[in-house]
Amino acid sequence: MILIVVKWPVKPEYADSWLDIVGDFTRSTRAEAGNKFFEWSRSVDDKNTYVLVEGFEGQDAAVAHVGSEHFKTAVATLGAYISDNPRIINVQDASDWGPMAEISPH
Repeated sequence: MILIVVKWPVKPEYADSWLDIVGDFTRSTRAEAGNKFFEWSRSVDDKNTYVLVEGFEGQDAAVAHVGSEHFKTAVATLGAYISDNPRIINVQDASDWGPMAEISPH
């Protein structure tokens, strides 16, 4: 699995509507055959930063995502809403989600 985490610094005037702004992009990416997850979270430390956690089944799925029309549209349009370059971590050979050994429900 390919795991990608991106921090998105959103301009303050768009922070509250960010999930609507990226709504079509999110829905289209989640519908891709090789997408495992595409989840947005808002930072608890900076209300103008969103964190995107993405998972793709493998290299073919990631290449298809980057080549998709919705990705190209996002690249062409989302720059108007951000205050700085997004910061990314890309792990090519990640395993899938597993239980955390140190903490469990009781």
